[in-house]
Amino acid sequence: MVSRAERGPFADWLRTIDRWLLGSFLALMVIGLVMALAASPAVAERLNLSTFHFVNRQALMLVPTAILMVATSFLSPRHVRRAALVTFASALILIVLALMFGAEVKGARRWIFGIQPSEFIKPAFVVLAAWAFTEGGRRTPTAALAKFLSFAILPVTIVPLIMEPDFGQTMLVSIVWASLFFMAGLHWFWVVGVGGLGLLGGFAAFKLAPHVHERVLRFIDPDKTGGVVDTFQVDTALQSILSGGWFGRGPGEGMYKRILPDAHTDFVFAVTGEEFGMIACLTLILFFAFIVLRGLVLSSRNQDPFCRFVAAGMTVMFGVQSWINMAVNLRAMPAKGMTLPFISYGGSSLLALGLGMGFLLATTRRRPVADLPHDLVAAE
Repeated sequence: MVSRAERGPFADWLRTIDRWLLGSFLALMVIGLVMALAASPAVAERLNLSTFHFVNRQALMLVPTAILMVATSFLSPRHVRRAALVTFASALILIVLALMFGAEVKGARRWIFGIQPSEFIKPAFVVLAAWAFTEGGRRTPTAALAKFLSFAILPVTIVPLIMEPDFGQTMLVSIVWASLFFMAGLHWFWVVGVGGLGLLGGFAAFKLAPHVHERVLRFIDPDKTGGVVDTFQVDTALQSILSGGWFGRGPGEGMYKRILPDAHTDFVFAVTGEEFGMIACLTLILFFAFIVLRGLVLSSRNQDPFCRFVAAGMTVMFGVQSWINMAVNLRAMPAKGMTLPFISYGGSSLLALGLGMGFLLATTRRRPVADLPHDLVAAE
């Protein structure tokens, strides 16, 4: 019999990785490429680009995304923390540079050097917040500092996002933080207080940010705001889904993608509904639901508190982002600029998801007792 020490790192990885999650992520990448074939040619032709411009770029970006995800899944929890710290600091610097020197696109400054750094700050934020909440719950000399950091990391992250402005990412990060806050076992008084602050922040954004104010009003009742077609994309997306019926018009036969400006990115779910039908949409929803449930189950079984928090946080981030995108496509929310994980076109989004899901795979790997924190082993 070959001992664990004599096995190679790949054999050890293959034995400990959760193959259901890994297979699901790889399958979503393939589905995303198929949907790029369905949705993006019409957009490319409208922009006077080659027919398969976005398809080729999507296929090209999937290679480093898959490599990054698998490579990250090899990391130990300690190296996950270090990688997240470097990523967080780098992304924060790039966000500040984007605010200062980035080009304004659709009323926001989110891009610098062809990168959207706000995408990369999300998975790094989850890991660092998970570490802070974990350390804050232990009886160690650094517990007080960790508790302070668990609160401080939220404004440090969302204030630059609000300045871009990117309220969709701000909402997502805040929901993930609140989930970790709840997991930490803090009193309901604090949970309600944080929720109240979130509502207050949303109301302040509605009152003080003209962009948010107009979008919400036009979404709720466009007739009272002069009928301005700010809801054009969400209205068209819903019509696209409804027009597909149960089984769709057929691959490549969709009509609404020709007038949807973001058919290949934020509204690819609508193209799925029109061309492949409600059955395909429900199947995709079940696919995402399986990943979320699998991630939460693995998190609940994890004996390492840090890994448990990271796995839960990454799963919540993945699930909430998916839900927001599909809710926008179903006209249940105003447009947020949120991609559908691994399905929507987007280089920064794909790479950031590869990093985040690599963190999830790394922290859900089966680990021997010898690799657990010393305080847990002693408690057993």
